[in-house]
Amino acid sequence: MNEMIRIKDIAERAGVSVGTVDRVLHKRPNVSAPAREKVEQALKEMNYQPNMYASALAHNKSYTFYLFIPKHEQEAYWEEIEEGANKAMEARRDFHIDVRLVYYERFDNASFRQESKACLALRPDGVIIVPAEPAVTQEFTDAMHEQGIPFVMLDSYLPALRPLSFYGQDSFSSGYFAARVLMMEAAGAQEIMLMKQMKNGSVVSKQQANREVGFRHYMETHYPEVSINEVNLPLDDTKDAYAAILEDYFTRHTLTRHCITFGSKAHLVGEFLQRTNRADVHIMGYDMVGKNAECLKKGSISFLIAQHAYQQGYSCVEALFRTIVLKKEVQPVNYMPIELIMKENIDFYRRTQL
Repeated sequence: MNEMIRIKDIAERAGVSVGTVDRVLHKRPNVSAPAREKVEQALKEMNYQPNMYASALAHNKSYTFYLFIPKHEQEAYWEEIEEGANKAMEARRDFHIDVRLVYYERFDNASFRQESKACLALRPDGVIIVPAEPAVTQEFTDAMHEQGIPFVMLDSYLPALRPLSFYGQDSFSSGYFAARVLMMEAAGAQEIMLMKQMKNGSVVSKQQANREVGFRHYMETHYPEVSINEVNLPLDDTKDAYAAILEDYFTRHTLTRHCITFGSKAHLVGEFLQRTNRADVHIMGYDMVGKNAECLKKGSISFLIAQHAYQQGYSCVEALFRTIVLKKEVQPVNYMPIELIMKENIDFYRRTQL
């Protein structure tokens, strides 16, 4: 077994001193080429694998990772990410891992820039980041690349920014899945409402945009006759403004019985449907936000698609730990399972164990 192989055994096999073996194992200088070759050959013949855990513990160094996420108010998705990250920190406590939180205002580029600069000033060993708009996020990730700071992305995957690793859903597949589930309930529908929240004419999340691509691909392939009517509820508008937009839509589109959104605000439509007693209309959305859960239980939301948020938080910290502390490679892309939540299983949803 590898743990029984001693430096002395390697030295005897290679015909060199113990000190030479130690210098080779720790990549130190002052080793002749012939001696290094003998040691490396002995290591290969003995199938030696270094005990990275023991080595990391011996260094007794501390590491600080920052979890850089949107500010939120009791949203189960983000809470579970934080819980998972904290659990991973506790599991690696012997290695002096500390995970700290940095919040930015969602959809606010100025806040993202301000907090990212503050995060860099803290000289993190690694960062877990929920991206904002790609161009703004790249300012942050470019700076981390320049400073040699490894970072992991969660929620939205932006491969062009070259993260160490990514944890989240395959957005295209998720949208495709959403369409298939929706049409199990909406078979025979003539039209579907697609609710969006946009800023400057575009959705603010790359993830949401990719979900829509997957959704439309399924619909165009299997239900090309169904009309998809877009409704924009602008970000940061009032509930009364949303109500006016939705009232106008449903007055003009009396055949709509099914709606979908690819963000976490399905409750904006769900609550409107409850207030206006439109019990024959339902919306499908994403994420276990508290208000979404309430609408799901009351029936105005038919389905929610969720993702292993706790596991995402845990795995992101673990990826940084394996890379930075253990010097091991990690899987670059890690897609989470796509979970379907209904009122019948919502009380069993919270996933707090791996």
